[in-house]
Amino acid sequence: MQTSSDKPHVPGPSLWPAGLAVGVIVMLVGIVVAWSLVVIGAVVAIVFAALWVRDVLRGSHITEAPEVEPERRVAAPPAAETAPAAVAGGAERYPRSVFLEVSTLGLGAAIGGLITLPAIGFALGPSLLNQAVPEADLGPVTNFPEGDFIATTFTSNPPEGIVSRRTAFVRYNGLLEQLPSYTIISNHCAHLGCPVQPNGPSVGKSHTWRTVTFQQYDPSGFGCPCHGGQYDIEGNRVAGPPVRALDRYSFNVKNGHLYVGVPFSVAKVVGTGADAQIHKVTYAFPGEHVSGAESWLYPIQPPHDN
Repeated sequence: MQTSSDKPHVPGPSLWPAGLAVGVIVMLVGIVVAWSLVVIGAVVAIVFAALWVRDVLRGSHITEAPEVEPERRVAAPPAAETAPAAVAGGAERYPRSVFLEVSTLGLGAAIGGLITLPAIGFALGPSLLNQAVPEADLGPVTNFPEGDFIATTFTSNPPEGIVSRRTAFVRYNGLLEQLPSYTIISNHCAHLGCPVQPNGPSVGKSHTWRTVTFQQYDPSGFGCPCHGGQYDIEGNRVAGPPVRALDRYSFNVKNGHLYVGVPFSVAKVVGTGADAQIHKVTYAFPGEHVSGAESWLYPIQPPHDN
């Protein structure tokens, strides 16, 4: 019989489970916000889980249950039949406590799944879906003479109409390994997204192919009239508040036509023309660093149009 001085032989209260829960929460938040938080949450969860397991194992090795004299009773007269739920020694095969425990855990898991899975789906779904728009046809490659920048205005997603109008500075660089090379720079400033303009005069008259308009320029670089951001001829930031180079577009040449694809961000460009080495990164919003320690402070971007 247990006396008033007896203590339960179980591990005492601990803060390690709370730390483990905090680590898991940080991991879940990091999946939506930034992968750096996922790493931090995983480290916190692993550390607190290890401390918790250590305490449990230490308690199980040190604390031993004392020997208790078994209680002696007069044997009951044998019953005519043994109850189905009883086994040798009179113990229940499926105790009600175990049934209630399993039922409670199962019901809690089902409810938690029904609540959590839709929320995770809405949070992560846009990042996993292909939201890129189709390639935009800029017309025959003859619209782009070699070595000249052509300010090209086009509709990136025709079903959306005028709201999807974009402007890019397109330059044909000649052939690179027997393939045509193009420089296609976005006119969205890397500071706040204002429209960048060529630092140089226009050459000749503008012309139109279908809904695409072309204007030739002879720039020495590009500048933002809003906040003074300045870029060189390859789009590298040279002055002002922008945090990186100008974004660019991927391209493809099919059946003699130039097509622009999805945009991407650029940390910097080394060299010029077809020989330029482009430090390409995933597309980021204006004002976001894409290289160095600062880039870890921004959330993961889902696929989207520029």
